Amino acid sequence: MLQLERHGGVARVFLDRPDKANALHSPLLVRLADALERLAREEDLRAVVLGGRGRSFCGGADVAELGSLDGRTARPFIERVQRACAALRALPVPVVARLHGAVIGAGLELAAACDLRIAAHGTRFAMPEVRLGIPSVVEAALLPRLAGAGRSAWLVLTGEPVDAERACAWGLVESTCAPEALDRELDRLLASLLAADAAALRMQKALLQMWQEQPLSASVARSIELFCEACRLRALR
Repeated sequence: MLQLERHGGVARVFLDRPDKANALHSPLLVRLADALERLAREEDLRAVVLGGRGRSFCGGADVAELGSLDGRTARPFIERVQRACAALRALPVPVVARLHGAVIGAGLELAAACDLRIAAHGTRFAMPEVRLGIPSVVEAALLPRLAGAGRSAWLVLTGEPVDAERACAWGLVESTCAPEALDRELDRLLASLLAADAAALRMQKALLQMWQEQPLSASVARSIELFCEACRLRALR
C-alpha cells in the first residue's frame, strides 16, 4: 500500500496500489500522512521523493470510496486528503514528485503540494471532479499559483486532460523526459539538492512557502532574519 525507502538523507515514498492505479482510499491516505509526519521529525533528512508503483503515479481518489460518500462521510474523507497534502507541504526539506502514467484529481493535488515535479513523456494530468458531481478542492487551490488563473480554470471546469509537455509549458511541472530517463533525471536533481548546504536548504524551503502565503513585507522581514541566522551558523562551523 505504501513503500518507504531510505538512502542516506533521501527518503523515497511510493504509493503502492498498482492494481488500482494507486488510487487514494482512506487507509492509504492515513498511512501516507503518518509516514510524512514521521519523516518531518528526522533531523538528517535532506530530500523526499514521492512516486507511484506500477503504470501510474496516482489515478486520484478511490472511485468506490468516492462514490459512497454522503453528507456524513464526505468531510472525514476530504480531510484525510488534505492532511496528506499538508504533510507534504510541511516537510522541512525539498520534496520532488516523480510523475508518470496518470496524475489525476487528488493525485494532482499531491503533486502540486510538492516543491518540484518531473514528469515522463506520456503522463496525463487532469482534474475531472466536476464530471463526477463534485468540485476540485483542498490543494487544488495551489493550481492557480502554478499554472495561472485561466489555465487552472480550464483544468477544473472542463475536466479534460493535458499531456506532460503542455503541463510543463503551463508550469504544472518543472521538467519532462523520456520514461526511461525518469530516474536518471531524478537522480540528477537530487544531486543538485544534496550539493546545497543542509541548513540553508531548509531555510530556503521555509522561505519559499512563506513567499506563497504571506504579504511581501512579512516575507522580506523574515528573509532578513534567516539570512542573518545563516551567517551566524556558518561562522560557528
